[in-house]
Amino acid sequence: MDYTVYILYSQKRSRYYVGQTDNIESRLIRHNKGLVASTKAGTPWNLVFTQNVKNRSEALILDKKIKKRGAKRYIEDNQFGV
Repeated sequence: MDYTVYILYSQKRSRYYVGQTDNIESRLIRHNKGLVASTKAGTPWNLVFTQNVKNRSEALILDKKIKKRGAKRYIEDNQFGV
């Protein structure tokens, strides 16, 4: 099953959020409806990066790598974007 690692940005809070999911459209809706406790205060969130991987294990590895590097720095260093 394909998974997507994603980075969201909240202009309201000037913060990034890194996550992974098997349904990016549904997950983004949940974030922006305030249904995810860790992102509720930052709505609305903009999707600024996605990368598809083969499975959840790969998604978790990439998620950890991005968080360790820092989402903003990871995007800038790799010039990724949606």
